Amino acid sequence: MKIKVLTVGKLKEDYLKKGIAEYAKRLNRFGTVEMVEVADEKTPEKASVAENQQIMAKEAERIQGKIGERDFVIVLAIEGKELASEDFAQKLEAAKNTGHGTLTFIIGGSLGLDPAIKKRANLLLSFGRLTLPHQLMRLVLVEQIYRAMMISAGSTYHK
Repeated sequence: MKIKVLTVGKLKEDYLKKGIAEYAKRLNRFGTVEMVEVADEKTPEKASVAENQQIMAKEAERIQGKIGERDFVIVLAIEGKELASEDFAQKLEAAKNTGHGTLTFIIGGSLGLDPAIKKRANLLLSFGRLTLPHQLMRLVLVEQIYRAMMISAGSTYHK
C-alpha cells in the first residue's frame, strides 16, 4: 500500500516538519509514504472572485498531475464527512481491499480547492468546522492516518 499526502504550498516550520517526519516513519511499516508538495499561486491582496477561481484552477492542474488513475482520493474539505477514528480506519481498509494501490490525501491551499479536485475525490473528509492552518493540518492528517492504520492492525495506540 502506498500513502501519498499531496499538499499545496511549501512547509516552512521545522517543528511541523519533524512531527510529520516522525509519523511518516511510523507509517512505513504499513507501506510507502510519499509527501508531495505542489507550488501555490500568489494571491493578490484584493483578488476578485474570478482571480481566485483562476488561482485554484492553476493549483488544480498541478494537483491532477500528481493523482494516479487508480488512486483512492481523499480530499480534506470543511463540507466533507466527519468520521470517528474507527470509521476512518474502516474506510481506509475498504479502499485497500478494493484494489486501490495508493491512498492519496489532498490538502488545498489558502483559497481551498477547485471543484474539479473535489469531484475527483472518492471521499470528502472533514476534521470538523474549525479552521486550522494548512501546514498544521498536514501534521494532524498524518497522525490520523497512523491512528487509523494502528486501529486496523488491532493496536491499542488509539485508546
